[in-house]
Amino acid sequence: MQEQKQETTPGEHKEGKLELIAVQQFAPYEEMYKVVDFLNKHLKHKKIMFGLTKHKGSGQMVISVYEVE
Repeated sequence: MQEQKQETTPGEHKEGKLELIAVQQFAPYEEMYKVVDFLNKHLKHKKIMFGLTKHKGSGQMVISVYEVE
């Protein structure tokens, strides 16, 4: 079976690409993942996605907002 390559030209976007819009750090909040899950479920149709991570060094939570192209 041969692999098919899909090439893009400059300025052309692949479907599903994430563009980072904003990042914010804040004090840990135990149930923040529920907020992020809620936002992702209800804003999917607006092509907005949220990510949540915990900064290893400081313990701060980091929320990221992405636009899905």
